[in-house]
Amino acid sequence: MNSAQSLCSESIKLLAFKTGFDAVGIARAEPVAKTEMYQRQDWIKSEMNAQMSYLERNTDLRSNPCLLLSGCKSIIVLASSYHSEISSKIIAQYALGDDYHDVLRQKVKPITDLLNQHGFTTRVCVDTAPMAERYWAVKAGVGFIGLNSLLIVPNIGSRVFLVEILTDAILESDSPCELSCKKCGKCISCCPGKAINENKTVDARRCLSYLTIEHRGDFPDDLNIHGRLYGCDRCQEVCPHNQHSVSLTFKEFEPRPDVVNLAVEQAASMTQEQFSKMFKGSTIKRTKLAGLTRNALQILKNRKD
Repeated sequence: MNSAQSLCSESIKLLAFKTGFDAVGIARAEPVAKTEMYQRQDWIKSEMNAQMSYLERNTDLRSNPCLLLSGCKSIIVLASSYHSEISSKIIAQYALGDDYHDVLRQKVKPITDLLNQHGFTTRVCVDTAPMAERYWAVKAGVGFIGLNSLLIVPNIGSRVFLVEILTDAILESDSPCELSCKKCGKCISCCPGKAINENKTVDARRCLSYLTIEHRGDFPDDLNIHGRLYGCDRCQEVCPHNQHSVSLTFKEFEPRPDVVNLAVEQAASMTQEQFSKMFKGSTIKRTKLAGLTRNALQILKNRKD
């Protein structure tokens, strides 16, 4: 490794922490382990991806990051906490602030600029490209995967957003994280939909996060969504690794008062104009007004039943 590459590698980590990221690691770009891909294929064959058919596509890209960026040599994984003492009983905490897709793309710009200045090419991925994000976070030493399939960052918890920078720079890689959650099982026993499997996979068909965000169309009449309007945090609330979560650094993730205070009855009768205004620049817009209204009406129905 020449001095320019070494300087770039060290500068990346220093700049990442200076920018406000809570954890950063680097992995060598290489094909994803076959065992990882086989488990994913079994998960899809079991139809646990529910209506998320997009997860069945681009298997070749997901299995090899070098197909996402020609000449890719290194993957920089960064984690940012979104934990706040302010929370909502009906909306997942990650959705209370600004859309992390937009925020993180801007936050990594100083790092990509540094790499570009050294003559390297980059590609930023924020939960949109077909990439095994949590797999690469483990390979980069950022954290380990819990039973609920979420990434757990040591001393920070699972309430984190991830962003990856693919680059053709040959950077010094970190050792993979070899920690584990010791299978305490609290997330499995507390899951309202009993969606968490012991092999660290989740059956989306039973997951309230999936059902209230990704599912399209009506719910079965007998479905109980346990008062969740958008997303579900139950498995994170009971996780021992989240009992001392690090609070968020980026102010864009601070909970919006109007979203925190949103009532189910208000959501059930919301107009398109009100929805667009309240959730501008929010991840909640993903479910669209129809989805949010459906969720609110289901909660009211569950209460009545």
